[in-house]
Amino acid sequence: MKTQSANSKEAVISISQLYKSFEDNHVLQGVDLDLHKGENVIVLGRSGSGKSVLIKIIVGLLKPDKGIVKVFGQQIDKISKQELTKLRLRIGFLFQNNALYDSMTVYENLEFTLIRNQKQIRGNEVKKAIKNVLEEVGLADTAGQLPGELSGGQKKRIAIARALVLRPEIILYDEPTSELDPITGAEMNELINEVQKKYKTSSIIITHDLTCAKTTGDRILMLIDGKFIREGNFEEVFDTDDKRVNGFFDYNFIQEKHESYSK
Repeated sequence: MKTQSANSKEAVISISQLYKSFEDNHVLQGVDLDLHKGENVIVLGRSGSGKSVLIKIIVGLLKPDKGIVKVFGQQIDKISKQELTKLRLRIGFLFQNNALYDSMTVYENLEFTLIRNQKQIRGNEVKKAIKNVLEEVGLADTAGQLPGELSGGQKKRIAIARALVLRPEIILYDEPTSELDPITGAEMNELINEVQKKYKTSSIIITHDLTCAKTTGDRILMLIDGKFIREGNFEEVFDTDDKRVNGFFDYNFIQEKHESYSK
């Protein structure tokens, strides 16, 4: 279990009274969140609870209906497209489906990301950067392979390598352990912690996986019915008689245990 606290009280992401609805579906209803420098924050909730909507708003893919979202002190919905593009270079995004280009090799996926975003970088620097990140995620021998030749866990690692190649200050993880077996999931959690330690990243980790939450989170926020109803470390969040929280805990572990026995 994570026990460290944020390295600094400096907030790299600050969200205040955030609201977002899609017609009659009120997804976020007054969300407040600060991500401090060097901290891993878990946003925990069931599928469809608004977790992914939250991080899409943070990177400007969706606009809030109401509220303030600041990243590195800049209000996301108030800055120009050029400023937003520049800001996004400081943020790594791990998509739930990895979003790798199937027709490109692993090397080409990373090369495309690097050259598109750092046009001044030279050939030898590109090769060195890609070699380094592939070694750091433990997949140095996959550079010539296509994504279709990789396992689910390897694809997740390559997606992390693609984010790291730009040396981001913030990483947003969207369900990093989804569709992984328990052993591969544990390896992914370890990698997330290694990335935080080595790169001094600040991260929001979107998940419904309690093992991931307990292993990687410095602080956990539980999102239910569009609001954060619990906040703290793992024990503090689940030390409650709230049936909504206890039901989530029971379902998460009992259901996963049942599914593992059924395989």
